[in-house]
Amino acid sequence: MAHGWEIAVRARAELGEGPTWDPAAERLLWVDILSARVHSFDPATGRRVVLPTEQHVGAAKPRRGGGLVVNLRDGVGVYEADGAFRWLHREAVPGRRGNDAAVAPDGSLWAGSMRYDERPGGGSLIRVAPDGAVTTVLPEVTVSNGLGWSPDGGTLYYIDTPTRRIDACAVAEDGSIAERRVLVDTGRLSGFPDGMTVDADGCLWVAFWDGGAVRRFTPEGALDRTVELPATRTTACAFGGPGLTDLYVSTARIGIQPEAEPLAGSLLVLPGIGRGLPQPAFAG
Repeated sequence: MAHGWEIAVRARAELGEGPTWDPAAERLLWVDILSARVHSFDPATGRRVVLPTEQHVGAAKPRRGGGLVVNLRDGVGVYEADGAFRWLHREAVPGRRGNDAAVAPDGSLWAGSMRYDERPGGGSLIRVAPDGAVTTVLPEVTVSNGLGWSPDGGTLYYIDTPTRRIDACAVAEDGSIAERRVLVDTGRLSGFPDGMTVDADGCLWVAFWDGGAVRRFTPEGALDRTVELPATRTTACAFGGPGLTDLYVSTARIGIQPEAEPLAGSLLVLPGIGRGLPQPAFAG
C-alpha cells in the first residue's frame, strides 16, 4: 500500500536521530548528533527551538518533572526545566560516544553507546534507574541503536546495527533481560536496521540506514509494510501528533551529496499511517 510522506522540518542535519514525542509540551524532540544540538518542533504552530549541547548528543527524552534527559558523549545527564545541566552518570571513554536511547515503561532510561570508529564490541547498553542507579545490560555491542517495548512491557526489542538483526528479550520485573533471541534477520533487505518504535498493534517500525525506507514488522517478525523515503540514510522514527497517528522519521546527510538528495538531513512525516503507543517520560 502506498503512503505519502511530507516534510515536517526542512533541515540539513549532519546526523539527525531519535525523534520523540513529548506529550506534555505537544512537541517533537529530535537531535543532530554530530552538530551537538537538540531540536524541538511544534507541528501545530511550526515553532522550532534549538538547544546546543556541549558534547555530541545521541538522544534527548522528556523528563517527568520537566526538562530533558540526554545521552551525551561522556554519559547521561539532565537539563532541568530552567536549563541548568547536571550529570547523572559520567563515564568518559576515549573514542566512544552515546547513541540511541529510550525510556522503558518503568521510567528508566536505557542508553546505548558506540565507538566513533565502530570497533566491534566497543559500545554498551546501560539502564539508568529513576534513582540514578546504573546497570550494564549489555557490555559489548558495536553500534547500539533501536530500542522498544511490547505494549505489555514484557518484551524488549533491540538493534545492534552491524548484526543486521532485530532481537527480542524477555523483561523481568526488576528490569533485567533474558532469553535473547533473533526476531528478524534483515540481511536480505536493503540497508541496516537503525532506530525503531513500537505501535499500538505491537508491530515494530524500523528505519533503515542506507535503505531509504521504514519497514513494519509484526510481533512474530514478519515484514508487512515498507515505505520508501527520499533520503537514503533514514535513522529513526516515532509516532507523534494528536492521537499519535503521524510517524516522524529523522534522516542524515553525512556522506551524501546535497545535489543527489536535497532532503537528506530533514525531518519527514508520514501523516495518519498508524497509531503509536504513549511514550513514558524519564522518571529521574
